[in-house]
Amino acid sequence: MTLAWIILIASGLLEAVWATSLEASQGFKKLKPSLLFAASVSASMVGLSYAMNTIPVGTAYAVWVGIGAVLTAAWAMLSGAERPTVIRVLLLIGLIGCVVGLKVVS
Repeated sequence: MTLAWIILIASGLLEAVWATSLEASQGFKKLKPSLLFAASVSASMVGLSYAMNTIPVGTAYAVWVGIGAVLTAAWAMLSGAERPTVIRVLLLIGLIGCVVGLKVVS
């Protein structure tokens, strides 16, 4: 795995951080989640931009979004913010399979 892929995966992880902290900021009314949002969204975008120097834009963006979406949804279910259902879990597993598939064919 190249450095670009490692950075892309880390940037996807940070996407989940900024999405979750954005919700926790309650419209930027809470300082700590707002600061975490600003830092994580900046780092996530820088990492995505770096990865796109090597990985094609469509693949990089799809992987970045997929990682962030899966982790954000999983965290919401684990924290009790959303109700976990069998179909939701299966759909998230399918999304993970798609992200892995994009890596394999790249």
